[in-house]
Amino acid sequence: MLAKQAENAQEPCRRRVMESRRAYKVELDPTEAQRRLLRRHAGAARFAWNWGLARRIAEYRATGKSSRAMEQHRQLNALKKTQFPWMYQVSKCAMQEALRDLDRAFDAFYRRLEGKRQGKHKGKVGFPRFKSRKRGLGSFRLTGSIRVEEGRIRLPRLGWIRLKERGYIPTDRHILSATVKEEAGRWFVSVLVTEEIAVEEATGPAVGVDLGVNALATCSDGRVFENPRSLPRHEKKLKRLYRQLSRRRRGGHNWEKTRKKISRLHYRIGCIRRDALHKATSAIVAKTKPPQERPAVVVIENLNVAGMLQNHRLAGAVADASFGELRRLLSYKASWYGVRLMAADRSYPSSKRCSACGSVRPERPSGRLCARSVERSWTAT
Repeated sequence: MLAKQAENAQEPCRRRVMESRRAYKVELDPTEAQRRLLRRHAGAARFAWNWGLARRIAEYRATGKSSRAMEQHRQLNALKKTQFPWMYQVSKCAMQEALRDLDRAFDAFYRRLEGKRQGKHKGKVGFPRFKSRKRGLGSFRLTGSIRVEEGRIRLPRLGWIRLKERGYIPTDRHILSATVKEEAGRWFVSVLVTEEIAVEEATGPAVGVDLGVNALATCSDGRVFENPRSLPRHEKKLKRLYRQLSRRRRGGHNWEKTRKKISRLHYRIGCIRRDALHKATSAIVAKTKPPQERPAVVVIENLNVAGMLQNHRLAGAVADASFGELRRLLSYKASWYGVRLMAADRSYPSSKRCSACGSVRPERPSGRLCARSVERSWTAT
């Protein structure tokens, strides 16, 4: 028996190679001239989205049908020389990719609409909306000739732009696209690449994860990941800034200064939240440990987050905890590190079932636990 166990211990872990798409996000360090070009590209992408959406609505009202992205791009090119000559100053990819994004938005809208008719989708169907500069400069995506070096990146029609982080984006990968986005006055680039990942199947003990508001995640092995509560920590300052904004003259210089302060504070809140989520999920899948120490299975709760948000006393705390984002991060990290992710059924009595004998605690008709019967049942086991 011991010899067989030793032989099994010496067997190499199962290893497979999978091709994956991965995005690397880095902050840009552009010059003032490059900032103007970035704003111009973001404005062109926003204009193409709004132009395509208005044209689709008009075509559907007139004929009952609407054109797709490539057809709309040909129509826009035909009008570029006479009506929109300023478009020659930016890359054509910005407008083309914006129209493709509009295609995906309509496909998702029709999919949700069909689910609503069949009773499978709950909530709003979400018809695509027009984009406004008041909600931020937005983003744009570029394809084609994109090159990355250790401290800079070259984008079409923008040239070489310095990066604030050196050596993070791999230089030997096939680049599919680069998405540039403005957040709180900062410009970021997200480079999408294809790469082969060698995945070694994890063989460690299974881990159960209990999600909560007080503690973000509590694992069955005793580890507890605290909730940073990024929004409640800055709520007082946010209220003060919003009160200050309401007293400013809309559109004035001081109003714009206060608006930028609010934008930067929201960005900081999001960074704190994302940092805690990434640290917790990376620790749960044990990304830095060998396969023998990584959990073979991670089981999380399948929470009804939409129902929890209906409770006005818990809605803010539940939204700040970001259970959906935590599950999304766990999903792709588990696939990268050979961990199997499972979601426990909502009706499974995990809190009432004994981990040793499997018996379930009895309940009163009201659904709440009866202390005397619970004590009797657990004492008997």
